[in-house]
Amino acid sequence: MTPPFDLSLEQMRTHRSAKWSRVPEDVLPAWTAEMDVRTAPAISAALHTAIERCDFGYAGEPTPVIDAFAGYARDVWGWETQGTPGRTRLFADVGQGVKETIRAMTSPGDRVILNPPVYLSFYPWLRDLRVEPLEVPMLDIAGGGRLDLDGMRGALASGARVVLLCSPHNPLGYVYSREELAALAELAAEHDAVVISDEIHAPLVHPGSPRPFVPFLTVSDTARQVGIALHAPSKAWNVAGLKLALGVTAVEGRWPALQSETDWAPSILGQYAAVAAYTDCREWLSGTVTEIEARTQALPALLDEHLPEVRFRPGHASYLAWLDCRELGLGDDPAQAFLERGRVLLSPGPAFGATGAGFARLNIGTSEELVTEAVRRMASALA
Repeated sequence: MTPPFDLSLEQMRTHRSAKWSRVPEDVLPAWTAEMDVRTAPAISAALHTAIERCDFGYAGEPTPVIDAFAGYARDVWGWETQGTPGRTRLFADVGQGVKETIRAMTSPGDRVILNPPVYLSFYPWLRDLRVEPLEVPMLDIAGGGRLDLDGMRGALASGARVVLLCSPHNPLGYVYSREELAALAELAAEHDAVVISDEIHAPLVHPGSPRPFVPFLTVSDTARQVGIALHAPSKAWNVAGLKLALGVTAVEGRWPALQSETDWAPSILGQYAAVAAYTDCREWLSGTVTEIEARTQALPALLDEHLPEVRFRPGHASYLAWLDCRELGLGDDPAQAFLERGRVLLSPGPAFGATGAGFARLNIGTSEELVTEAVRRMASALA
């Protein structure tokens, strides 16, 4: 199998994706969550099939995608997603799924609970919906993170009726335990709330993780009643531009409340890619995740060599590193200094909400050489 991360810097510079095309030529991009990786052969073959068929119309009947995801979820996580028709539907991406679900369940001015530092796009999504984030920060971030259940209880008691969970957690790479998720489900049920679980990074849990990924809807009967899960092949198989995500619920009749326009939003090429990813690309994914874990475990030593003041606790999912840069004296947004002085672009910590000041998120989903170059450029910003 071709090594997934063997693309050179020169090859990456030809890409038109957001990560590479939205930065100046002299800037090394290590920000948005795209990997610098060769496409899985089965996905390439599926897209070639679409080309040969001249099949570029609107996305079609969703059953092949739903069946493919159901098989993957059953085999990998022991999760039976199928059953009564209408419990799984397609979206263009997880962002659309989150926004349309929250839109159907809230009114302007309502509050949605977040656990910062958390995926930076959650905040503009809520702003667009005219709902307010109610922040319950993660605990023990230096130790890898954990959910503040007492804080969640207080937030729900204050009247919030939607929890937007990031599981596994981005940017900490934290994998929630079944016990934490079950406790959250009970709290939500007590307060007649819904938990929307963004599980987009679930296939990227590292093989050395101390616990496996647990889909929220498998935790308990209570979780099935209060939960909605969102999945996509976009992060794990690096196909975000193909625009395809899935929403799963165990409650019959939940999806019809959404606007019918969402049925036309997914991409037909995303359908081709998703079926291939979930059925024929598991070996490719396993090799890719093994390399990601190696990058994650090697990063502390690399930082010690070049940036010993930066603190980093390796997570157990995905390819994003949450860096504590407060001892560098670069202010609330060290990513700005890294860009201006080192010509390397990270995601700014303050955009991840409360507790993000003085932090930055580094994307290490690339070759070992480019991770080293990114850290070297960060260090040069201090010279």
